[in-house]
Amino acid sequence: MKNLLLLLVIVLCISCGSDPVPKPKAFLRLDYPKPQYIEVNNNLPFTFEKNSLANNIGKIKTSANQKTLGVEITYPTIKGTIYLTYKKIDSASLQRYIVDAQNITQTHATRADAITKQPFINFENRVYGMLYEVDGNAASQSQFYVTDSINHFLTGALYFYVKPNYDSILPAANYIRNDIQHIMETLKWKQ
Repeated sequence: MKNLLLLLVIVLCISCGSDPVPKPKAFLRLDYPKPQYIEVNNNLPFTFEKNSLANNIGKIKTSANQKTLGVEITYPTIKGTIYLTYKKIDSASLQRYIVDAQNITQTHATRADAITKQPFINFENRVYGMLYEVDGNAASQSQFYVTDSINHFLTGALYFYVKPNYDSILPAANYIRNDIQHIMETLKWKQ
């Protein structure tokens, strides 16, 4: 009888508890390795350093007149790509390309919460441009352009392979944005 009573007390204590509460929604914590940069010196009219986490440069596409080419820097583990477009310029086309680059960034304004621009100047390597950070559920979180103002013009944009959800891709967007800044800082024109 004593054992039965003790067993009943234990069962009652175990079965009594709080009501189940659903877990709040949360996102995975994503930690990325410290970047290690390597120089890219392909058959491009410029050199730069890229993160070793990114694949080798892929899909170099050249226009028929050899004045425009496209380059992809892919991050397979992050599911994102930096698309670079290089154009050979002259003084007449420079302003048009700058306006085009600014307009492409502004197309994301309808979905963006904010667009922050950060000027970039490297007198030593003759690299001048602008980096745009796009906050919100826009298709691209980072875009940039750089030029030497005489012969070369390069634009870049970051895109992920997922539907934009700013909160969930923010760590990846910040990580790759730092790589974009590094590309801009290490860029050197050939010729």
